[in-house]
Amino acid sequence: MKKTLTFCLLLLTASFVKAQSIKNYIAEHAEYAQGLMREHKIPASIILAVAIHESAAGNSRIAQYLNNHFGVKGPNNNTEIHSAYRDYENADESYDHFVEIMETREPFNNLFAKHDQYDYKGWALGIQRSGYAQSRTWASQVIAIAKKYELYKYDERPEGYKKPVYASRTYRKRGRVYTVKAGDNLSVIARKKGTTVKAIMKKSGLKSIRLKPGQRLRY
Repeated sequence: MKKTLTFCLLLLTASFVKAQSIKNYIAEHAEYAQGLMREHKIPASIILAVAIHESAAGNSRIAQYLNNHFGVKGPNNNTEIHSAYRDYENADESYDHFVEIMETREPFNNLFAKHDQYDYKGWALGIQRSGYAQSRTWASQVIAIAKKYELYKYDERPEGYKKPVYASRTYRKRGRVYTVKAGDNLSVIARKKGTTVKAIMKKSGLKSIRLKPGQRLRY
């Protein structure tokens, strides 16, 4: 019982420390993000949310050693770590470069005509679709950060602003496929793929265990 309470206390403490770290990060960088927003018309909330996500609120190795808060790859002169990410003189320079990427590189620069400086959700979705990150959940994670920490408060939204509505996108998990070869049987295939004959038959819609070369099975 004592061990369980201690473990729960550690989890709560870690969660509090993480939340406090993010709040401190926001307090440190919000004013600069707002300045970029006013000059370049990209939401301060999206600048902050992407930076928090990509740098673990300034705690990642590339943020600590390279002042890289946006996961931008490139050459660096740092001798303390070996990294494929570029370095900056300070965090502000990293923020400037992120906005520069949005303004000068296709297809990111097309987002300025599609979304205003108050639409952080549209920007997050647009940045993901433009190839900023490979993860399909990147935008939803960035949006969640903006919502949780109410970063939209820094966007200086006009009174009565109506947020655009975006349909949520769902992704169907694609099953793995195996092409039957001569001499195969379901038991051998199941053993190779770490599954069961029953599972293969169910996913592939099989009514018989008989197979033929070239047949495609899901597992």
